[in-house]
Formats: sequence, C-alpha cells, structure tokens
Amino acid sequence: MIVAALILGTLLAVALRAEAGRGFGASDWAALRFTLTQATLSAVLSVGLAIGLSRALARRRFWGRSALIALLGAPFILPVIVAILGLLTVFGRAGWISQILMIFGLDPLQIYGLHGVVLAHVFFNLPLATRLILQGWQEIPAERFRLAAQVNAGPGAIWQLLEAPMLRRVVPGALAVVFAICLSSFAVALTLGGGPRATTLELAIYQAFRFDFDLGRAALLSAVQLGLTGIAGFVALRVSDKDGVGAGLDRVLRRWDGETPLARCIDLAWIGFAALFLILPLSAVVVSGLSGLVLLGASVWVAALTSVLVAGLSTVLLLSLALPMAAAVAMGRSTLIEVAGILGLAASPLVIGTGLFIVIYPVADPFELALPVTALVNAVMALPFALRILVPRAREVMLRYGRLSLSLDMAGTPFLWRVFLPRMRAQIGFAAGLAAALSMGDLGVITLFADPEVATLPLQVYRLMGAYQMEAAAGAALVLLILSMGAFWILDRGGRWHAEA
Repeated sequence: MIVAALILGTLLAVALRAEAGRGFGASDWAALRFTLTQATLSAVLSVGLAIGLSRALARRRFWGRSALIALLGAPFILPVIVAILGLLTVFGRAGWISQILMIFGLDPLQIYGLHGVVLAHVFFNLPLATRLILQGWQEIPAERFRLAAQVNAGPGAIWQLLEAPMLRRVVPGALAVVFAICLSSFAVALTLGGGPRATTLELAIYQAFRFDFDLGRAALLSAVQLGLTGIAGFVALRVSDKDGVGAGLDRVLRRWDGETPLARCIDLAWIGFAALFLILPLSAVVVSGLSGLVLLGASVWVAALTSVLVAGLSTVLLLSLALPMAAAVAMGRSTLIEVAGILGLAASPLVIGTGLFIVIYPVADPFELALPVTALVNAVMALPFALRILVPRAREVMLRYGRLSLSLDMAGTPFLWRVFLPRMRAQIGFAAGLAAALSMGDLGVITLFADPEVATLPLQVYRLMGAYQMEAAAGAALVLLILSMGAFWILDRGGRWHAEA
C-alpha cells in the first residue's frame, strides 16, 4: 500500500492546504477554460484523423507497414522537449515550411499559442488514437468482410453495418483517453503556449508554486486538476467497457471494398500524411542536432549524467513496486492493489510534486531532494503502464506453474527466483525500458524542485531554448533522444535475450 499512501497522502496534504487558500481568480478561470478548450480540440482532431489513418492501415498491406505501425509507438516514449524542438524546426516561424512559404511571398507560420499546443498534442496522441482504433478494426472478423463481398455490399453498406458500429464502440474511449492525457499538459504549454492566454492548469500550478509561492492557490488548482483528470479517466473506463464484435476463424483479412482506385488513392494520402507528420519532426531533430553537438558545454553533459542517474533510480523503484504488485494481482489479491496502481493515472506529476513539497517543507529543504523526488514521482507515473505489461504474463505464470510449485514445496523465494522472474524477463525488460525512457525525457517535477545548480537534460534543453541558444538546444535534444531511445532498446532487448531459456 506504499503507492496508495504516497499518492493519497500527498493529495490529502494538498486538500488540507487548499482550505487556507483563496478562491478561483480570473486568471485561474482562464487557465481552466484554456485547458478544457485545448484538450477538447486535441482529442477531437487526434481521434478524427486517427479514424482515417487506422482505416487505411487496416485495408492496406505494403512494404514497411510493420515499421510504420511500430513508428506509431515512438511518440509515447519520445521526450516531449525533443518533439517540441522538432515541431519548431518544421512548423516554427523560421522552420522548414515557413521558409518555403516565404519563397512564394507568404507569411511564415505562427506556432505559439493555442494552435501550437494543439499541434503538439496531435503529434503525440494521433499515434496512440490510431493504435486504439486500428485494434478495433482488426477485431472485426474477416468472415464478415468476406460475406459482405459475397452479397456485393458496397462501401456505404460496409460502413453502416461493420465499421460504424465498431467505431461507436471504440471512438468514445479513445476520445476520453486522449482528453485525459491533454488535461495534464505541462511541457507543451510551457514551451509553445506563448503567454498567459495559453496557460493550462498544470502550468498554473507550476507558476503559483514556483514564482508566487502561493501554496494555497497551487493546492486548489491541484484539486481541480485531479477532479477533471479523474472524471476523464472514469469516463474512459466506462465507455471502453463494451462487448466485442464477435469471434472469427482468424483468417487473413482481405478488404474487397478497398480495391477501387479511389479507395487506394485515399488510403495512400492518409498513410503518406501520417508518415510525413511523424518522420519530419524526428528527422529535424537529427539534422539540427548534429550541427549543435559541437556547441554543447560541460553543463549539458553533467545534466545528461544526472538524467541517466535519475532514470536508473526511477527504473529500480518502479520494478520494486510493480513486481510485487503484479505477483499479488496474479495470485488473486487484485482489487485494492489494482486500484492503487491505477491511481497514478488520476494524479498528475505536478499534483504529487506539490503535495510532496508541502509534506517535506516543514522538516527538510525540498530542493536538496530534487533528484530522488523526481525519480520517485516518475516511477509512480509509469506504474500503471508497467502493471499493464506485467500482470497478464504474471497471471499466466501463476496459472501454469503455481500449483506445481506448491506440490514441490517451492513457495516463496525459491519460486520467485527459479520460476517467476525467469519467465517474466521479457515483460520486465519492456517495463524497465519504458520507465527509463519516460523518466529520461520527463520535464515536470524537476521544474518545481530544481535550482540553478541541478538540472536534468530536458530541463537543460528548456533553459537553452529560453536563452535563445537554439543550435545548442538542438544538439542537447539529439543527445536526449539517443539516451531515451537507447535506454529503452537496451533494457527491452536485454529482457528478451534468451528469455525463454
């Protein structure tokens, strides 16, 4: 119950402190309106575009399809500050597209403000929404499309009878999930907001705490943030818990309705758009970063080492929490433990960080504990995803080997080391890699606690951007990209190496 105590304890501290705070001011209401506006627009655009893209991927088989689908998972572990630099390089006022527009005498793009925040959120969440909806399309049995072809059903009939019912089941959940993610936006609004008009609740919490030192206002905003995120998460769970579309015989899916020239052109346009939208910012980071590597000072490399240490500590903490919880869930003690694991989805990092500051402040200097607190919060934030990875495999291991181990008197530590952990290696590596990548690229709690002498690499990139050292920031972002992806690849690959031996 350590996780529940940490989350609920800090939230209780926030709630108690909020009683002494003042009510919502005009700027707070503006932050709330902007938060809801950008989250709604981001969710609608992300899911709306994902419907067309996932349909094209479901209907097409082409060289590189698996690689493109794998690329859809990259933005999830991509450091936010790295993606933002890539988007600035492509869509910024001096970006690639603006330079092309100026050749034809047109005005350059303006990326800062609401449209910039929404653009960044679509970049991050379009792949997630596509994966969610693509899974729904793949669950439609191939026999139903075969039957539709036999009765000569047209595209309109297939849409009405097969595709639209699936979308009514899947899309509301995808909308709620993306909306919940965008509610807690911090780094995107911090870098692309462009001023007070583009302040989210997360950013308002940071400003109230870091600049005004108004703990009461920060606590009240935290409570509102928690309530909104909790409601969105609850809606996501409720609308996603629906019956499936039925079972089939697992035959190869063939879409006769997509073989017309018009359908091929439409699907090609969707896939080409997605590939460019995802690849261009990543390519921009690499191209811009190569020239900026020579400008990196010692502070960047120190920050890189700090990020590696924080990510390592966060990964160890995550596994120390997630493995016992996954084992307990697999043995049937699931209700309270699973609820404790899901709590991390309802609370944002800044909410927990604010609560920890309130708890720590009377007894110690929170700024001296910046790195351990950052690692701890990052571990708690990655815990729900780690449990989703570990629990299914843990249940399978317990089902196959649990009774046999008891009959051989191999309970406790011998079972853990000889049976459970060896058969969980691949999932442990995947969860560890995900936690390390997410922690490496986090720009959240460290902004609350860090002083000028302490910085992780994402924070150092943000400071370089604030000082208008964009080439050096691009170089540092490239280093961060390599570290994040490298940590994920090494740990995930290491977990799968001879995992079945």
